[in-house]
Amino acid sequence: MTAVRVRGLRRVFGDRAVIDGLDLAIGRGEFVALLGASGSGKTTLLRILGALDGADGGEVLVPEARTIVFQEPRLIPSKRVLPNVTVGLPRGAATRATGLRALAEVGLERHADAWPATLSGGEAQRVALARALVREPELLLLDEPFAALDALTRLRMQDLVGELRRIHRPAVLLVTHDVDEAVRLADRVAVLRDGRLVTDEPVTVPHPREPGDPEVVALRRRLLADLGVHTPPPPPAESPVPTLTSVEPPPPPPTLPPTPTDSAPPPPTPASSPRPQKEFSA
Repeated sequence: MTAVRVRGLRRVFGDRAVIDGLDLAIGRGEFVALLGASGSGKTTLLRILGALDGADGGEVLVPEARTIVFQEPRLIPSKRVLPNVTVGLPRGAATRATGLRALAEVGLERHADAWPATLSGGEAQRVALARALVREPELLLLDEPFAALDALTRLRMQDLVGELRRIHRPAVLLVTHDVDEAVRLADRVAVLRDGRLVTDEPVTVPHPREPGDPEVVALRRRLLADLGVHTPPPPPAESPVPTLTSVEPPPPPPTLPPTPTDSAPPPPTPASSPRPQKEFSA
């Protein structure tokens, strides 16, 4: 079943059409990553889907239960963690229990009474995720939620989002500038350029996806090319070094027995005869 259907969407700012005739469909439980350069309209599309902005034309069908996680956690400083998670929900024991379960899912059950100012960046973003999941959305909209985190925390948050998505199965639209992040998480990756999707490609590599997988490397190069970034082709594989085997030297030639001529001793040299001596008379 389809969770999101967009047809011919148009959004104009002044004389510039940021989104112009865009079509997009996201199935229930499907994870779609949206790439694009700054100003290409990615966040505008997300805000329209989240009812934070209006369209100037086209058709947009989205589920009623939807929520957004932004780049900043946007926690209320004057409320502790648990009230931040359950903000806007009816008060009571059931809501408190639901909020605690959501905090446990993101690994923050011991921080329920903490103040937002005492949290790290990754912890604050996990609270924002818990606040989104406690509403049991059919559509989860993620607007670069890991961009402000360090590299290691970003990888951990990506794993957490992937796990929560497998558990809760909402439709997910992730807006990001990070090609590696998109390929690592999504079922499909789309590229937005000139107001339309120029790429909408499934990712068929099973999880977990290794960056060095040949299919991942090839998809990454195609997506970067669609974004206007051309990377050099990978170097050709080196030829294997032949294995050297020991070669024994050839055996020496057989020794031939000496011939008779060779064995005959050389003839003796004739002795010179003594010269006769003359006698002299006194």
